[in-house]
Amino acid sequence: MSKIEEITSEAAFESHISSLPSFTLLIISFYAPWAAPCAQMATVLSTLASEYPVITPPSTSWVKINAEELSDISEAYNVTAVPFLVLVQNGDVLETVSGSSAVKVREAIEKHAGSYRTAATATNGPAAAPGNNEAEVSTEEDPEKKKQELFRRLGDLVKAAPVMLFMKGTPSEPKCGFSRQLVGILRDNAVKYGFFNILADDEVRQGLKEFADWPTFPQLWVDGELVGGLDIVKEELEGNADFLKPYSVKANGDATAVEP
Repeated sequence: MSKIEEITSEAAFESHISSLPSFTLLIISFYAPWAAPCAQMATVLSTLASEYPVITPPSTSWVKINAEELSDISEAYNVTAVPFLVLVQNGDVLETVSGSSAVKVREAIEKHAGSYRTAATATNGPAAAPGNNEAEVSTEEDPEKKKQELFRRLGDLVKAAPVMLFMKGTPSEPKCGFSRQLVGILRDNAVKYGFFNILADDEVRQGLKEFADWPTFPQLWVDGELVGGLDIVKEELEGNADFLKPYSVKANGDATAVEP
């Protein structure tokens, strides 16, 4: 399984690039440690990387870069917001993805990684190809293993921010009345929170129902624990007006949503 390597200097980045074969797909994830969506993206990318075998020469190479600490590299790839994904092959930028849409990220990587994985396998010769392919098929056909991987990912997602809202749509464009009302409650209480648009990732949408044992959305999570939906949040506030106070920011009197 491939893993994501942290690049901590420009020299290390240049050295890494120069060591790669021309056909290797370089997947660069730009992040900022303070941004909750980057934590979500890290989980998504870690899961995706694990699906690609480690072979020699490499078909894919996965790296992450602190966009603020290595600003010159960020500027070179026109990074204006994080998370930001760049797919590079032989020095050419094939595609970029801004934001934390797991669907867009997966589609982009699978679109470009497939052919390069084939090219690398061919270089290794026939003996290496069957083993790698069989391993991938076995992983994909094992529903229990897929479920474990998904639950591991969901466990990280619900802890991506102290207050996490899994909703339909985004705070600026809710796609259901319940989500709109819950966003309003967080705003009225000046709560700083992260959110995940479950309409953008059906795997998360369906998996979270079982993971949380809660079949509907929106879902509010606090410190990695499920509070519940709109009705439960209302009940909590009715019983304790200060329920959300520890997560409140009073500087501007408005909630701060961290968009994926």
